[in-house]
Amino acid sequence: MADENETPQVEAPTEATAEPQVPVEAAPAEAAPGAPEGREARGPRGGRGRGGGGRDNRGGNRGRRDDRRGGRGGDDEGGEELIEKLVHINRVSKTVKGGKRFGFAALVVVGDGKGRAGFGHGKAREVPEAISKATAAAKKAMIRVPLRDGRTLHHDGKGHFGAGKVAVRAAPAGTGIIAGGPMRAVFESLGVHDVVTKSVGTSNPYNMIRATFEALKDQTSPRSVAQRRGKKVADLLGRGGLAAAEAEATADAVTE
Repeated sequence: MADENETPQVEAPTEATAEPQVPVEAAPAEAAPGAPEGREARGPRGGRGRGGGGRDNRGGNRGRRDDRRGGRGGDDEGGEELIEKLVHINRVSKTVKGGKRFGFAALVVVGDGKGRAGFGHGKAREVPEAISKATAAAKKAMIRVPLRDGRTLHHDGKGHFGAGKVAVRAAPAGTGIIAGGPMRAVFESLGVHDVVTKSVGTSNPYNMIRATFEALKDQTSPRSVAQRRGKKVADLLGRGGLAAAEAEATADAVTE
């Protein structure tokens, strides 16, 4: 009797254990393919499916727009080779209700080294951003200045802005740029190699730069004066300046 009682006790648990093992193994197999169905059912309620797809699509569109904008900016900047000079940078502050907000102001001069130059001013919380703003403003405000032989000015000039007074004079070859501070940056970016300058009055870099550009705006070439007066360049310069006039005319035509 003991043997008969023991055998069914052993067989009963084996069958009992075998029966639950089958549904336990089948349950994960059925849950795996059924998982996406459960997510799709939750999607319209919680918005997971739609929101996820919308975010992915929006992210892709934003990435494409950024690439397009970056490509356009790179093409524009890559086509022009400009000389950038940081003239002055100043720390500024703004008083607000909670205290003071500090920032930076930059003054930049930009030129192509072939008779075009401009200056710009920019403010930002960080130095690199202020410089980029000033550079962008300088590129928009560039002016063309006629140069003699591509190295010096055609004639003397004077500029006045605020308390700053500036005098510029043409110089023979080999003189160099005799100018200091902000004025040197203007002539280096402009492409002038020989010039003599003098600044009287204020030492404020902003007023000195503006006075210098006022003097450069009054510069004219013999070719432009001859066209305005309806005469030939040789008639304005005389017999001795005929060869020089022809050389200047060809140089102006190349720069333009």
